[in-house]
Amino acid sequence: MTPRPTPSGSDPKKSAAKAAKSVKKAAEKAAEKAVTKKTAAKKPDPVAEKAPAKKAVAKKAAEQNAVSKAVTKKTAAKTAKTANKGPAKTKKVTTPVPASPPEVLAAIPASPEVPAADRDRLLSGTHHDPHGVLGAHPVPGGVAFRVFRPYARAVTVAAGDVRADLHDDGDGFFTGLLALREVPPYRLLVAYEETVQDTEDPYGFLPALGDLDLHLIGEGRHEQLWTALGAQPMTHQGATGTRFTVWAPNARGVRVAGTFNFWDGSAFAMRSLGSTGIWELFVPGVGEGELYKFEITRPDGSKTLRADPLARRTEVPPSTSSIIHASHHEWGDGEWLARRAEGSPAHEAPFSVYEIHLPSWRPGLTYRQLAEQLPAYVKDLGFTHVELMPVAEHPFGGSWGYQVTGFYAPTARLGTPDDFKYLVDALHQAGIGVLMDWVPAHFPRDDWALAEFDGRTLYEHEDPLRAAHPDWGTLEFDYGRREVRNFLVANAIYWCEEFHIDGLRVDAVASMLYLDYSREPGQWVPNVHGGRENLDAVDFLQEMNATVYRRVPGVVTIAEESTAWDGVTRATHHMGPGGFGGLGFGLKWNMGWMHDSLDYMAHEPVHRKYHHHEMTFSMVYAYSENYVLPISHDEVVHGKRSLVSKMPGDWWQQRANLRGYLAFMWAHPGKQLLFMGQEFAQGAEWSEAHGPDWWLLDPAYGAEADHRGVRDLVRDLNMVYRHTPALWQRDTDPSGFQWIVGDASEDNVFAFLRYDAEGSPLLAVSNLSPVVRPNYRLGAPDDVPAWLESLNTDLAKYGGGDVTNPDIVKPDPQAWHGRPASIQLTLPPLATVWLRPA
Repeated sequence: MTPRPTPSGSDPKKSAAKAAKSVKKAAEKAAEKAVTKKTAAKKPDPVAEKAPAKKAVAKKAAEQNAVSKAVTKKTAAKTAKTANKGPAKTKKVTTPVPASPPEVLAAIPASPEVPAADRDRLLSGTHHDPHGVLGAHPVPGGVAFRVFRPYARAVTVAAGDVRADLHDDGDGFFTGLLALREVPPYRLLVAYEETVQDTEDPYGFLPALGDLDLHLIGEGRHEQLWTALGAQPMTHQGATGTRFTVWAPNARGVRVAGTFNFWDGSAFAMRSLGSTGIWELFVPGVGEGELYKFEITRPDGSKTLRADPLARRTEVPPSTSSIIHASHHEWGDGEWLARRAEGSPAHEAPFSVYEIHLPSWRPGLTYRQLAEQLPAYVKDLGFTHVELMPVAEHPFGGSWGYQVTGFYAPTARLGTPDDFKYLVDALHQAGIGVLMDWVPAHFPRDDWALAEFDGRTLYEHEDPLRAAHPDWGTLEFDYGRREVRNFLVANAIYWCEEFHIDGLRVDAVASMLYLDYSREPGQWVPNVHGGRENLDAVDFLQEMNATVYRRVPGVVTIAEESTAWDGVTRATHHMGPGGFGGLGFGLKWNMGWMHDSLDYMAHEPVHRKYHHHEMTFSMVYAYSENYVLPISHDEVVHGKRSLVSKMPGDWWQQRANLRGYLAFMWAHPGKQLLFMGQEFAQGAEWSEAHGPDWWLLDPAYGAEADHRGVRDLVRDLNMVYRHTPALWQRDTDPSGFQWIVGDASEDNVFAFLRYDAEGSPLLAVSNLSPVVRPNYRLGAPDDVPAWLESLNTDLAKYGGGDVTNPDIVKPDPQAWHGRPASIQLTLPPLATVWLRPA
């Protein structure tokens, strides 16, 4: 390990020589005094007779005088050797002196002992400033060395060629005073029963966290918080090691424990850095791969061992330790990021999403193994993005990642953080964007994680009514506390900047926005205006969105918000009628469309005429927000059945309904999201234990063609969608949509036009009744001379009856549906047809 330079920046070798010279002079002076006292002792001196301790000091000084003579001899030899390197004309040659072993000095046991109060606080783990006591400190008479190493048998200070054995003061404390003028570069030789540890002294370093970091943390504005807190491998004052930092303002003391100290943090007390509540310790010689936790002494004196809230890597659950990590991944997605930054915003671009639960997509695969299969599969299906259910570390797999304990660490179940980066990189290089579910609404109560982290409410709200989440038995974040808000805002930035995530889908936004969410009267307190809105959560979401969009070009944030909150996707600086600025999201899940359309499809066709409005009502509010149409994991679990199983009728009708519904969904204004397994009509509900039923696509399975046909349709939907700007370019512009007929309830028919920015249309017609409707007349624009079928969900290759319109369809001058022209189509049963200008 490279020696740590002195504070003045002087050369370590020169400093060591200077230190030896200082010891020599001090020893000679002490010996001279001892000789004087010995001469005076020939005369009766009652004072001297009563001071045996002084004789002991004189004896010790004489011993040091002898050592000093040896040091002088060695110094003279070095001087002669150096002189011999002068100009060649001197012709002076000096016989080299053989190298001598390090000189061992005995430190004087005078005054450096740890004061009793500091000793007690260090032993109990409640010291706020261990660096002010331990380490090397100039004192009258020299430099005091104080070391606290429980279980050590001896401690030696090594400074250049000088060695000094410290005195054992008991309880693991070792002290000594060396007659030095300044603190030299030094190391500690710590002897245990079976080994000697050669190490830098952790208490010989200045803080490794800068004043700017502390200021930004105190203000709640550190946008790269992960660079300041947590475990950071680094080189500090010339020494390699790891800086540990943690926010624990209520703690009486914090120590770091890990594999590097056998999980005994006694000798690794951290210092408190001012009023920020940050504790810091640089530990030399400790690096990547070591496990650690923070041992916190609570206000009541009890202790708790906690995982690092900003750990970048964790153990595989159910183990809970944090792991020191530094990334070594070299990104290869530069072209993707450049295109993303320069491209159109998500609401004006093709955006079809394949939602995935990584641990169960192909159970047993690691991040790197997934990188070999997932990009190719998604690219073949034509999806523009994948959305990953939460990948942040979580203790219980059955939560699917929605109860997070490690907000800054990808789950270790599938590999390391660099392995996850490898997967994201592979998806980008395949042309696929990566969205990630992000959960800032709540966190679990595990006693090794965030709950009452430093002995009091910290990340959660201090009001029990505000802290407890009524639905999931978890705790809600205190969005009004600036450090907590900073923790979450920085976390959103972290995933986008460090892992190149293209978008965050924010979970459970509604539970954050309302004080009375799932609470009965008397279980919540109104805000300062008497309302039910959580003003702190509003401020947090606005800050998060504004900061992410400012820092990461081309990223998108998506809200899972199930109410009619005004302005979810409105800019934060635009005020709405309710007096709030927009929340600033880029997109919002359209939960209303999802519930209404699935309810309609679940009815037998004979009853659908009574529910026709459930398919048309979405257009009443379609342009109030920028929407995503989500058929997510939530709709295919817990007794809700898979998507194809929701459909009525026999197996043929179920698949036909599914195909017709998917094409209706892809044509409807808004973006699309489909959960894994639904792309091939999986019949069983999703289970995280075994994932999709891939065996349904095995050619040896008798009904394989039925499932492959649905998957082929999904592929074609995405292909036509991507190449048809009318289906995505004006998703949020009312002029991009026109009904042809929205009230044909008796026929179960829906027909509408979509327009791109140039005015080119696409005609979508759905016949969700089980009968063929030949020569079905529809109003049509009179400026399109002919139409051609571009997609039909009843094609035989999809598993349908192959009822099609194979020829070009030309409009008649007959007025229909309020239009001057009309066309006649054959509508296949339980199917959707798309037509484009020929």
